Amino acid sequence: MAYRLMWSPTARFDLREIFAYIAEDDPSAAGRFIRSLFHAVERLPSFPESGRIVPEFGDPMIREVIRRPCRIVYRIKASSGVIEIARVWHAARGIPEL
Repeated sequence: MAYRLMWSPTARFDLREIFAYIAEDDPSAAGRFIRSLFHAVERLPSFPESGRIVPEFGDPMIREVIRRPCRIVYRIKASSGVIEIARVWHAARGIPEL
């Protein structure tokens, strides 16, 4: 079963913040990095369990894909057929807040 990929409002805000921070020094690098984040999650609709379970939560429905230095945290919502990107979290910030 292929899932639909959705970005939560919080994750979209995270993307804007990351882009703005990197763009202060190099706007083209910011664009490349954001594209790499999208590329990192493009297989999730077909392979929702391909990310690792977020160790801090231990819930098999909350997983992450690492795109250094960020953790892309997502939820598998099997009943609705949705993969929801919940946060794009800088790894240095500690435990992702959901």
